[in-house]
Amino acid sequence: LPSPKPSAGSKPPPATPGKPKKATTFQEFESITSDAWDVGDDDDELLAMAAQNLNIEVVMETANKVKDQIQGLTTSHESLLLIVCVFLLPYPVAPLFVHPPDAAGERAALHRQRSLPHRPPVIPLVARMADQNTSGTPAMTEREASRLDKFRQLLAGPNTDLEELRKLSWSGIPRQVRPITWKLLSGYLPANAERRESVLQRKRQEYFGFIQQYYDSRNDEHHQDTYRQIHIDIPRMSPESLVLQPKVTEIFERILFIWAIRHPASGYVQGINDLVTPFFVVYVFEYIEEEVENFDVSSLQEEALRNIEADSFWCMSKLLDGIQDNYTFAQPGIQRKVKALEELVSRIDESVHRHMQQYEVEYLQFAFRWMNNLLMRELPLRCTIRLWDTYQAEPEGFSHFHLYVCAAFLVRWRKEILEERDFQGLMILLQNLPTMHWGNEEVSVLLAEAYRLKFAFADAPNHYKR
Repeated sequence: LPSPKPSAGSKPPPATPGKPKKATTFQEFESITSDAWDVGDDDDELLAMAAQNLNIEVVMETANKVKDQIQGLTTSHESLLLIVCVFLLPYPVAPLFVHPPDAAGERAALHRQRSLPHRPPVIPLVARMADQNTSGTPAMTEREASRLDKFRQLLAGPNTDLEELRKLSWSGIPRQVRPITWKLLSGYLPANAERRESVLQRKRQEYFGFIQQYYDSRNDEHHQDTYRQIHIDIPRMSPESLVLQPKVTEIFERILFIWAIRHPASGYVQGINDLVTPFFVVYVFEYIEEEVENFDVSSLQEEALRNIEADSFWCMSKLLDGIQDNYTFAQPGIQRKVKALEELVSRIDESVHRHMQQYEVEYLQFAFRWMNNLLMRELPLRCTIRLWDTYQAEPEGFSHFHLYVCAAFLVRWRKEILEERDFQGLMILLQNLPTMHWGNEEVSVLLAEAYRLKFAFADAPNHYKR
């Protein structure tokens, strides 16, 4: 049952009144654009309020009364009503067929429910990814068990066939084998099983050697600006309790500072801090069974924390090696990708493209963040992890395939985009796209459309040109 479109009044006000001065250069655009990383951070709070106001007793009483009333109905009517009840139960509901007893408390509860915004139920940040058994708590379906068995058979051999592993991983990786699969697909671990343990030990020791060599220099005049910016940016990341734990903050500061010191061509750039999170969360899964957002990371043994930190550093480094021109001076990689996105959208959906032009929306004004953060600010963390399963399985997934995902993502909202009739409305929409409820199904559809676009355009000569 689709939720009604939120009213215009529910949108957050724009940061500045009126349309900002049009940027003529990248540096000028950068200087007049306020930090967009904090947009929409209140959504979690609103959803939590909705969950607290949901009166479960009223819902269950309503369901029981409906059940009593349908006892005498025909089979077809009974089935239809039961289906309606099943779909309504996750939402704040009022009784559809009978009024509750004339009790002031119940009437007040129902009034609160009706006054709440129509939003989907709260979904944990990482758990409940429908097609993968990621939370560890739901019983696996036969399909999930079969996929997990295929992964385990492939990984158990003396030499893992990486090409087969990529094919199997493209449509998602089960939580139980995601850590080792990501390490293999990123190139951090060798395909040869006998060499893996020695490689892990050597790379982990190498990382903590960097800590001993460089980390004390974070307060030196030469490096203090870099460290200060990292220290400021980490609390401004997505408001996930895991990332904001003091122990995690310390780990992220070390990872980002060491990476910046070892990559002077780019140094630290805002946005890189987000790219640590998926690796860190997935590698925590190696050591716990429960949902990660409710887990106190400091309760892990010191050796486990050191392993997670080093593995996250090296895998993030592997990712950034392929997109480092996104973060060098003036970020030329991002500029090229935003321009390519604009040209691609003009080919695949001319109506959306012309609508943007009509209201003078520059692609750089919203797609810069999509490229800089690999859509991490647009999607829940559970969706980012699922998306990265495919990115690591796809050749040049984080650089080349990401472009087609962004194009599919933009066109996914064509109806909402075409309904907006001014610059500010479009910008508010594009910086606050309603993906809070997304899970595996939506990501799978997005990836399928991106693959179709890649197949149609990627191999054609001058495929962006009209």
